[in-house]
Amino acid sequence: MISLDEAVTARLETHGERFEVLVDPDAALEMKRGEFEGELEDVIAARDVFENASRGDRPAEEDLEEVFGTTDPLEIIPEVIERGEIQITAEQREEMQEQKRRKLVNTITRNAINPQMDDAPHPPERIESALEEAGFTVDPMTPAEQQVDEALEALRPVIPIRFEEVTVAVQLPADYAGSGQARVREFAELEREEWQADGSWVGVLTFPAGMQNDFYGLVNEVSEGEGETQIVKEKDELDTR
Repeated sequence: MISLDEAVTARLETHGERFEVLVDPDAALEMKRGEFEGELEDVIAARDVFENASRGDRPAEEDLEEVFGTTDPLEIIPEVIERGEIQITAEQREEMQEQKRRKLVNTITRNAINPQMDDAPHPPERIESALEEAGFTVDPMTPAEQQVDEALEALRPVIPIRFEEVTVAVQLPADYAGSGQARVREFAELEREEWQADGSWVGVLTFPAGMQNDFYGLVNEVSEGEGETQIVKEKDELDTR
């Protein structure tokens, strides 16, 4: 279950009665879109249905039976969410909007590059300030992923930006190959790998271009600065970073 501070109220008014449940806002939106795949008890603040959640008042069992055909809260709660309206306070709306904004900035930062600066990643601060300059308003009720395209359209007149993937070859010396390659391969999609005769490991990975700095930092960490990286511009042609 979640805390009351994290929950919003979903309210259904029908048959002259009001039914309210307390639920995580993102999970509630997923349920309304038919996309929720988690466990209900993990995203509700109370295993109960209320007539007025703020006062803790509960509807009569005969009303539940008449409207929903059951008195089981776990059967009723999804129906209240799907058929009802999500009630959020101004404070909750502001917090949800901030969470979506952070996630949106992070998504863009991890995927975008600056085509005018040798395809270097944009720092998060630049994305944030550009969104503000563009006057882009984050919708707190829409998943951040669904706002990326609209945000990019707003950003393009302000900063040079595009989404792109990069393929990078990395070589770890024998002294670091054993444990290092295990961490490197977890970073992104491994295109191919090869163990060299001297015990070193070579891997080729593809990932969003905005994550280059994170990747190079990881390689330096696992190899104590001894690893080498090369950007693969074409399948069999390497350009040293």
